Amino acid sequence: MTPTRTNEGDGGDLLQMRDLRVEGRVEETWSEIVKGVDLDLRRRELLGLIGESGAGKSTIGLAAMGHVRAGCRIAGGSIVFDGVELRGMDNATRRSLLGVRIAYVAQSAAAAFNPAHTIGSQVIEAAVQHDVMSPAAARKRAVALYRQLRLPAPETFGRRYPHQVSGGQLQRAMLAMAMVCGPDMIVFDEPTTALDVTTQFEVLLAMKQAIKAENMAGLYITHDLAVVAQLADRVMVLRYGETVEEGETERILDAPQADYTRQLLNVRKALKSDRHPDEGDHVLRLDGITASYGRDGPRVLEDVSLSVPRGTTAAIVGESGSGKSTLARAATGLLPPLGGRIELAGEPLRHRLRQRTLEQLRRLQMIYQMPDVSINPAQRIEVVIGRPLTLYFGMTGRARRERVEQLLQQVELPPDYADRRPSELSGGQKQRIGIARALAAEPDVIICDEVTSALDQVVAQGILSLLLRLQDETGISYVFITHDLATVRAIADTVAVMYQGRIVESGVADEVLRDPQTDYAKLLLSSVPEMKIGWLEEVEQARKARHVGVEAMTESAGD
Repeated sequence: MTPTRTNEGDGGDLLQMRDLRVEGRVEETWSEIVKGVDLDLRRRELLGLIGESGAGKSTIGLAAMGHVRAGCRIAGGSIVFDGVELRGMDNATRRSLLGVRIAYVAQSAAAAFNPAHTIGSQVIEAAVQHDVMSPAAARKRAVALYRQLRLPAPETFGRRYPHQVSGGQLQRAMLAMAMVCGPDMIVFDEPTTALDVTTQFEVLLAMKQAIKAENMAGLYITHDLAVVAQLADRVMVLRYGETVEEGETERILDAPQADYTRQLLNVRKALKSDRHPDEGDHVLRLDGITASYGRDGPRVLEDVSLSVPRGTTAAIVGESGSGKSTLARAATGLLPPLGGRIELAGEPLRHRLRQRTLEQLRRLQMIYQMPDVSINPAQRIEVVIGRPLTLYFGMTGRARRERVEQLLQQVELPPDYADRRPSELSGGQKQRIGIARALAAEPDVIICDEVTSALDQVVAQGILSLLLRLQDETGISYVFITHDLATVRAIADTVAVMYQGRIVESGVADEVLRDPQTDYAKLLLSSVPEMKIGWLEEVEQARKARHVGVEAMTESAGD
């Protein structure tokens, strides 16, 4: 049977899991990935599921809907939603629940929307197909949600296509899509991980207010305790498919009982050692760089200048669309700038990649955000890391193999990983392969483009520690592109703040972070979530008092 809606009334459990066991299959072998987890979700409560990659968070979130990924199976336990067991429920009955009483908000809004259809038609689709309301009523409900979620021009917002709005707006549109039927429960699967801090602030605020107004319950999956602190009533800490600790959010933050919870709370403390760079020795200089996509296109960089002292880390921060990655593409010659000058160790570089010498290419390397995309999945690791050894130094055979093994050890991986393929490695291990590949060229400068943004905090801290150790050992310089200011505090010596294609503030990292001078830098720094309950509301009230137009500043490009 299909459970009837019971959104009225307070208290009581909406979802109960008992001894949940989920197995994953590798070739012919099944192994447990969720190992006997118990979970209770009360009505009108938000429960945060937190832990590093592989903890089982998303698997539990999907199981709450009676679903598992391909190659997995629910091997044991019970999943009871509003008094009805989801295990063994026929597909037709379960489909009548999904999207109506149980909804899902994914990490990537861009992947969740069909680019060929308007946002509005996709937001109301579930309500119309499940006969929850008429198309006219669904459109009216969608407009009300757009307004509640602080989306621009709510009366006409639904007429836009996904590519016509910003990332933060699309994420909120996906929340509207989940909420349109008035579900009892929403599963939030890392919905703000890929957003910059200013956009994340707006999405979190809109999400919290909307959940409260709609009296919904939710599971919030994340690896960021600071985000959980703003939303969750209770927190469940997971590791290796098991519950480590569970309790009220305030108690978890103030008095964690488990060592692993304390580790999560303490990640990304200051890592950098004290350095005293020679201010006269700049290994990379960008002077007056102007760039656009297409000679007649709008300018995406306007008169940008940046200097990187040798042996240090220069961070470039800013929201999505500010020009950070475009500046990296200009420096490497992947996007030839329209004007300006690029120097590497005092030697001018041609604007086009193909016009640079092999030696110039060797000395300026790049590590990319997504190793799954930047590493060929068909090649063994020896080939991935060995290619620059052959290209720049002519190494082959035994000499190349020995050097590959040395590089693997340098990035703290076993030498026999040379015989593995990328599919056999974790996300953090693959990112270490990307680092080893860049190191193989023995460069002067490595540009790191959001290299930790797709990693959980524990793994990310390991990557940052590795990069700093390599810098101390080799004297290499980094340009670190990120929207994560916790990363900047941990690793950067200098920082440049970008906004709409310009550098609006720059200087010694500690000084800029401690006492920003420009309004935008102040806005950016105030948007970093703190491990403090009520922080979200405090910042919102402070901004209202200062009349800071966050939406106008951060999302004008999407309006």
